[in-house]
Amino acid sequence: MNKSIFYHAGCPVCVSAEHDIINLIGRENVEVVNIGENRARIPEAEKAGVNSVPALVTPNGNTLHINFGASLADVKG
Repeated sequence: MNKSIFYHAGCPVCVSAEHDIINLIGRENVEVVNIGENRARIPEAEKAGVNSVPALVTPNGNTLHINFGASLADVKG
């Protein structure tokens, strides 16, 4: 993986964190995935260790949970 992946669910906490992440590391260095809209990416997020969103998965595979918007179980419904 060359870019970080930022997973979120579209809630206000997630959108705010998205803006901060982009400002910190640059849009070219992060792929933004709204799993509320793109539910097919939920298994990928789970495999990466995402337990709640917003979360950032770094290029070396570390999963960083940022604040707390929603658990993945809540997003899955």
